[in-house]
This record gives sequence, structure tokens and C-alpha cells, in this order.
Amino acid sequence: MADRVVLAYSGGLDTSVAISWIGKETGAEVVAVAIDLGQGGEDMELVRQRALDCGAVEAIVVDARDEFADEYCLPTVQANALYMGRYPLVSAISRPLIVKHLVEAAEYHNASTVAHGCTGKGNDQVRFEVGIGALAPDLNVIAPVRDYAWTREKAIAFAEENSLPITVTKKSPFSIDQNLWGRAVETGFLEDLWNAPTKDVYDYTVDPTVNFEAPDELIVTFDRGIPVAIDGRPVSVLEAITELNTRAGRQGVGRLDMVEDRLVGIKSREIYEAPGAIALIAAHQELEAVTVERELGRYKRQVEQRWGELVYDGLWFSPLKRALDAFVRDTQEHVSGQIRMVLHGGNVVVNGRRSEESLYDFNLATYDEGDTFDQSLAKGFVQIHGLSSKVAARRDLSKKK
Repeated sequence: MADRVVLAYSGGLDTSVAISWIGKETGAEVVAVAIDLGQGGEDMELVRQRALDCGAVEAIVVDARDEFADEYCLPTVQANALYMGRYPLVSAISRPLIVKHLVEAAEYHNASTVAHGCTGKGNDQVRFEVGIGALAPDLNVIAPVRDYAWTREKAIAFAEENSLPITVTKKSPFSIDQNLWGRAVETGFLEDLWNAPTKDVYDYTVDPTVNFEAPDELIVTFDRGIPVAIDGRPVSVLEAITELNTRAGRQGVGRLDMVEDRLVGIKSREIYEAPGAIALIAAHQELEAVTVERELGRYKRQVEQRWGELVYDGLWFSPLKRALDAFVRDTQEHVSGQIRMVLHGGNVVVNGRRSEESLYDFNLATYDEGDTFDQSLAKGFVQIHGLSSKVAARRDLSKKK
């Protein structure tokens, strides 16, 4: 039996050409694996057939939408993960799921090698290869686009020379990656940092500056950090994200234009649309503010930043990430309740919070009649709290004399 290579297959030009190219260069049979992450676009059966037409001996399509929502998007919500304080890891959280299925396919089909279509300048090559190394250290990895300096022109020429059934349409000026959790757009004229995005950059969101729809007020219900209902209607995590993508996207929520620090050491200008992600994380953060104890909340916010950096850097399967996952899960024990918020003009505004697990005590918080906070205790607390600073200040002042 010939050796086999499992290829992460998107259905586009590069990975379609890679099927034939890998076969010619290595003599191996290619098994194409396409993952449905809610990215929309082409029918996945057409994608599967294209892989076979391009020479794959097997073509697998995995409907991973619920898995993606439950096991990748949900932990991102519970970690309130925003890389550099803004980016909800749209592409980063999809790569480990793809890696998981590539490794499973390699084991099933007795393949010695996994292939992907990433370039050498981006983060995804790291996410794929480090992830594969963590799950299956003995698998080999090849990356034709990176390792053999493919260009679009070379790929088209190869397809024509080998009569591959690929219809090449006009090239989009952008590089686009999208899934259930959001949409990432880069390259083209966006590489000039002074150029503003044009309307054709966006697809998941309506321009909030020209949208005159009435504000959309809704209530999200959480049970231990899991969104379980919208406006009282039970939803799965997948349904919650899908509905909020539509409703928040219609209000222009979730547009990001940022320069981010890539893992490979360069800065890159990225445009993101993540309406459902931004709305869900905003709601979850507000519910945690009500239900999570102060010191735990302070420490969790440090963990959230580190969690997001690990995921961005392709270390989803690392020991530290697993340990932080356990911590985050534990923090969600009391994160149950309802958040009411208004979506409008590109903004998410929370205007109501309700929870049986709330740590908010009206009688302690009020300044009106019924106040149960003993203010007479505060004077001594303030003096002791600031004592170390006061002692140090006396020392420092004495040296200046």
C-alpha cells in the first residue's frame, strides 16, 4: 500500500493544486479532509467532489459546527479571551479543531504525513504544526506553499499543465478566513495602514454609520458560564452564536480594525468581524462582574490575557493551556443568570443584570435608608491599609532633609 498524506483541504486553489502536486512529488496518496466550521459559502459536498476530481483517493467532510461551538468557542467566552484586549481569536481557535481531525484521519488511514496550505509569514503554520506535534509527535508535516515558495501564478500554471478541474475566478484583493466565530480579512490595500476599509471588506456586519434600524434589546441567559437561552428561548451554544451573529451583525457590532503582533515577530493590519463573539463575551463579562468574588475576578483577568496569548500562539494543546482551562472552568460555578443588553450603532450596552448567584447586596451598596454597611469601621481599615506606604514615605522624606 502506498504511503498516504492527509491534507487540510479548503477547496480553494492552493489546496486543490496541492493534492496533485503532493502525489507527483512524493508518490503518496492524498486524503483530503475538509471541516465545516460554519464558514458558509460553497456546499461542502461540492468541496468534497472537487478534492476527488483533483486526485484525492479519499475526501472527508466533517460537520464540526456543534463541536466548534461547544469545545472551542465556549471556552473562549468563559475565558473572555480577547488578544491584545480586542481580538476574539477568530482563526486561532479553529486551527486546533482542524488539527484534531487531521490527526484522527492520519491514524485511521495509516498516513505518515499531514499537509497544510499555510504560508511562512503567518501564525497558522505554527498553530497547525505545533498542534500536530502535541497530538501526534511522530507525524511528518509538509507545507507546499511555504516550503516551495508557491505563488498564485505558479499554482494556476500547475493546474493548467496537469489539467486539474479548477476554475480560477478573479482574485479577491484580500485574504479571508471565516467561520462561525467571525471573519478575518487582510492584505491588499489594507496593508497601507492609512487606507480606510471599504464597504466590500465586510460581510458579517452592516455599516453602523448608515444603519437606521431601531435598537435591538435582548436577554441572554447563562448557566454556569454557558449561554442557554436568548429572550427566554432555549438555545444550544451553536444557536446562540448564530442568532447573535445575525442580530448583532445587523447592528454593526463586532467590527475591528487593528494592528496586531504576530507570533512570527511582525506587525500585521487585520480587519475582523465577530458580532456574535463580541456580544457574548460582553454579556459574560458583565455576569461575572456580578457573580465572581473580587480576588478571584482579579486573578482571572490575568489568566484571561495569558490564555488568549497561548491560544493565539498556537499552544492550545500545551500543558499550561490545559491547566488554565481547569482554572477557568472552576470559576464558572456561580456564573448563572441573565444579562439584558442593547445592540445599536456598532455598540453593545448592558443595561440589566439578574442572578440568584449575585454577590451584589443592595443593603450594603445603598447610600439611602436601610444601609447596613458600618461606616465607622472604615477609618481604621483605611489607616491600616495605607500603613506600609505611610512608613515608607516617612523614611524617604527624612532622607531629603
